[in-house]
Amino acid sequence: MDSISFDNFTCPLPIPNGQQVTIGHGSGGTLTKNLINSVFYEHFHNPILDQGNDFAELSSESKRIITATDGHVVDPIFFPGGDIGKLAVAGTVNDISMSGAIPRYLTASFIIEEGFPMKDLVQIAHSMQACAQEAKVQIVAGDTKVVEKGKADKIFISTAGVGFFEKDLQIDGSRAENGDAVILSGTMGDHGIAVLAARNELGFTTTVLSDTAPMNNMIQSGINASPHIHVMRDPTRGGVATTLNEIAIQSQVNIILDETALPVNKQVQAACDILGFDPLYVANEGKVLFITPEKEAQLLLDALHAHPYGKKATVIGRVEKTDNRPMVLMRTRIGGTRIVDMLSGAMLPRIC
Repeated sequence: MDSISFDNFTCPLPIPNGQQVTIGHGSGGTLTKNLINSVFYEHFHNPILDQGNDFAELSSESKRIITATDGHVVDPIFFPGGDIGKLAVAGTVNDISMSGAIPRYLTASFIIEEGFPMKDLVQIAHSMQACAQEAKVQIVAGDTKVVEKGKADKIFISTAGVGFFEKDLQIDGSRAENGDAVILSGTMGDHGIAVLAARNELGFTTTVLSDTAPMNNMIQSGINASPHIHVMRDPTRGGVATTLNEIAIQSQVNIILDETALPVNKQVQAACDILGFDPLYVANEGKVLFITPEKEAQLLLDALHAHPYGKKATVIGRVEKTDNRPMVLMRTRIGGTRIVDMLSGAMLPRIC
């Protein structure tokens, strides 16, 4: 799960007696949703949680407060373009930012395995602070636990954050409307392939870098240009396809993608072709899906293109109303249409 808010399907699914947690339950796909609904949603559900976003709004009389939390178990902990520390800060900053709020404060929890090199811990702390400075957030509290050698895998980091609204915005996964444009801020799958390459599991070399980065500054530029954005979501585990399926269900709409418009780095596409992966399902850590009224789409694109993290932003589809089961569909290069379903199992475990 990516945040304090669990993605919400229509009802909890029963777990048979004797069933155990598998690596697929952490994929971000259908197995994860089944686990969340059957265990966590069943026991924790409440009006805030039931909204099913990657953040939670805790409103007071004077302020709208947004909070989010995230755990990070990536393997390896250092990868091209980032490390677990940068990932931990950016992940929570981005989850808060998907509401339109401005992240301000983070807390961090560390579970460290005995024998972990101190120089690596210093490097991770440096990465966290550098990312926090870029995002203009402060790490204000934390906790550290050390476990015996063999009782963990090097280091796990959890972060939680708080943000505040400076504008009166209503952005969440249930607000996609008929005719909206679907915009992706850049190429798909860079993070997943970079991490896989760092594991030496590709069988060939690549220069792909993870896209891990805090998106809050780019998002605020986008909001200034397109003040009526309906939905924002970062397509992390499960990739763009799974995230769009979640939005379609929350908003009860169809999302129609254009296969010719999907942005993919050539090296990422080549790796996926060799390995039998679809970039639509590969994790991202520095991309944003925007769903905005068609009349504001070009204004949003212009703002994104002016930001270093949004230079390859493009319209990848449209939202359509439906009276049937909501789904994501793809208009293919040859003129056909196919269903783009949610990721079912674990394509790339320990990716974030």
